Amino acid sequence: MKLKALALSIALAAGVFAANAQTAYKGNDVFVGIGGGVISVYNGGFNSPSFYGNIMVGKYITPVWGVRAVIGGPFQTLDAKVGNAFDVDAANPRAYKNQLFGELNVDGIINFSNIFADDLAKFDVYAFLGPTVNFSKQNTKFANVQNEQVAVKVVEDNSFKARFGATAGLGLGYNITNAFELALEGRFGITPSIFGDASQYRKGEGTGRLTLNAIWTIGGKHGKFARAAAAAAAAGYLSKEAADALAREYAAKNPKIVEKVVEKEVVKEVEKYINKEIPASTAVFFDINKAVLNQKDKARLQLFAEDIMNVDSKFVVAGYADKKTGSAKRNQTLSEQRAKAVFDYLVSLGVPASKLECVANGGVDPIFFNSDVLSRTVIIKPAK
Repeated sequence: MKLKALALSIALAAGVFAANAQTAYKGNDVFVGIGGGVISVYNGGFNSPSFYGNIMVGKYITPVWGVRAVIGGPFQTLDAKVGNAFDVDAANPRAYKNQLFGELNVDGIINFSNIFADDLAKFDVYAFLGPTVNFSKQNTKFANVQNEQVAVKVVEDNSFKARFGATAGLGLGYNITNAFELALEGRFGITPSIFGDASQYRKGEGTGRLTLNAIWTIGGKHGKFARAAAAAAAAGYLSKEAADALAREYAAKNPKIVEKVVEKEVVKEVEKYINKEIPASTAVFFDINKAVLNQKDKARLQLFAEDIMNVDSKFVVAGYADKKTGSAKRNQTLSEQRAKAVFDYLVSLGVPASKLECVANGGVDPIFFNSDVLSRTVIIKPAK
């Protein structure tokens, strides 16, 4: 499963980069976000929490893999705990309340939900990992003197310093629409302490953050289905118009994830085909275990029928099912039903049955870019 998911990710990434100039998709899963929560320093136990806010910008290169940059801050707090150093003129361990700092995290993201889901999931479960750098003044340095209990003494140091480390975390997101998501994230990191030599963990202090983020994907998330359609268009298997229509069809079939396409948009999409050359090959895609044409399929086939009735060529109507689901017998029957549904509809539109050859190929391995979803199809192409 992991190797298959990795292969799918690589194929989809290649397809998306190739399709950028040929599809009408906007944003390509570029996202921005803002959030707030708390941060606590781990120094012999967690310290008093401070306010933490962040802003982010990133991009999902595939539905599974992504990158982002996150700017965060502005406070950390260090409690007066045994083990911290003393000020030269103080009797208690050094403490800081709401010390100012800033940080930049660069994250690599893996979305577990999209590894296993056919397409966009309602919930996103993801992990992230990457380097971090924080900025603040030095705060304290050793004074090279000790008291009678051999406790280390420190003095103030206001020099500016950058400290490097690493962070990792987990997130749980809820997709309100395909463009807007609320995500709860936990992040833990280790860097040298922003409190300087006063901290007992000055060389490697832990910090934990818990934030609630509002994330907006520019143009909406496209998912495996829409990306595979775009890649198929780039490779010449589908026209640009057909790939765009497939993305809209997916939106209409998944109202819980993607906002419904209103009727006027459907009409507008159909009008885009009028007076344009219909490609010699086209494809109709079906839901799992279904062989029913929806209104958008019929609209596209009607336009395709008008074109092929004006040429002398014969066409093959080839039905397929995905091998991954269902028995061989069921997939053979399903591919026959899908091919017959398309064949019968084309004949009802006036295409002579003698111009069409109906073929059922049963369950097959992925046809387009390692996507089982796109194997639930009927492909119409000129007969050789």
